[in-house]
Amino acid sequence: MGSASPKHTCLKLEIPSKTQRERIFVKGTWFSSHFDLFITDGLEAWTCLASEEEVEDRASQWDQPVSEYIDLGEKYLGLQQPGSVYGFDDAGSGHKRLSWTFEKEGTKLEWRWKCQLSPNSKKTTADILDFLMDANIRLSDEVVSKTQSFERLREEAEKCLTQSEKLSKEKEEFESAIYAKFVGVLNSKKKKLRELRDKLSKQGPAVQEPVEEDDTQSTDRTETFDEGSDDEKSGEEVEKEDVGTSSKKQDVGTSKDVPARRGRGRGRKRK
Repeated sequence: MGSASPKHTCLKLEIPSKTQRERIFVKGTWFSSHFDLFITDGLEAWTCLASEEEVEDRASQWDQPVSEYIDLGEKYLGLQQPGSVYGFDDAGSGHKRLSWTFEKEGTKLEWRWKCQLSPNSKKTTADILDFLMDANIRLSDEVVSKTQSFERLREEAEKCLTQSEKLSKEKEEFESAIYAKFVGVLNSKKKKLRELRDKLSKQGPAVQEPVEEDDTQSTDRTETFDEGSDDEKSGEEVEKEDVGTSSKKQDVGTSKDVPARRGRGRGRKRK
């Protein structure tokens, strides 16, 4: 399994000096167990190629794992940290010492490495400038791409907003039309119900009177029928006398014939 790809940083540092602020560019290449630094002020250049043994020794002095020590250097040389004092001082023979301060558990510490004069300052400076130009191009392309994406999203948002307003308006118009129809139907139903109620209130007493008259008539008819039965009773008594007391038991057929004869007798009496 291969090692992870290295990370790259490039920081513009402004170092205060006795006469003016010195500007330098520090490019860092960070591996898992070591790092390389390339520094230029535009005229001269310096390099610091820290080996794995040197990094491990420095990390053990601070009781830090190697990975934590590397991350610390990447943090402070990837972005200038406020509150930290950076330095780029002479170390003799044209060499320089890069340093910065930080706090750990309430103790102020200084991270520093000796940088040697580059054997080819022109090439080192050109490599740093190439890296900065490539990074600037990548950032410019990303900005353009993000801007275009933002414009597309803005146009889509405007279209969606217009469509939403249109749908909202159509919804309101539809609801207004439906409510108007509903109110019309409801009022029509109410009107019909009022008409039926008025009609029933007018017809109510007229409907009850015939019912009472029908009950009286039916009672009268019943009484009339009972009163007219006296003649039938007298006819039955006459027929019983004609028959005599020959027998108390009559068969079913004879008892049925008696009403028939009685009916004919009644007919003759009415004439």
